[in-house]
Amino acid sequence: MGWLLLLAAGCSEIVFAVSLKFNDGFTKLWPSVVTGISGIGSFYLLMLAIRTLPLGTAYAVWTGMGAVGVAVIGVVWFKEPADWVRLASIMFIVVGIVGLKLTHAE
Repeated sequence: MGWLLLLAAGCSEIVFAVSLKFNDGFTKLWPSVVTGISGIGSFYLLMLAIRTLPLGTAYAVWTGMGAVGVAVIGVVWFKEPADWVRLASIMFIVVGIVGLKLTHAE
């Protein structure tokens, strides 16, 4: 259950970070509402996940998921650069996340 909560927290973190692009310094109502709700949700779900998962593992996976998700969205939706160094760096983060999951003793 902890890993499902962590997955949900990571997805919520991605929504939070992407919504920052649209809220224009919290001057736009609905993007600001999305930012607030997704940010609170992300932290809450992380808090629930660390009840059963090691803190270091959960936090690293949570931040990694957010970083990878936002980077991929940046490339796909916002046409940010997709050179080989950027893509390789994203893959290193993914490898780290998978490694943390694989080495977690249940």
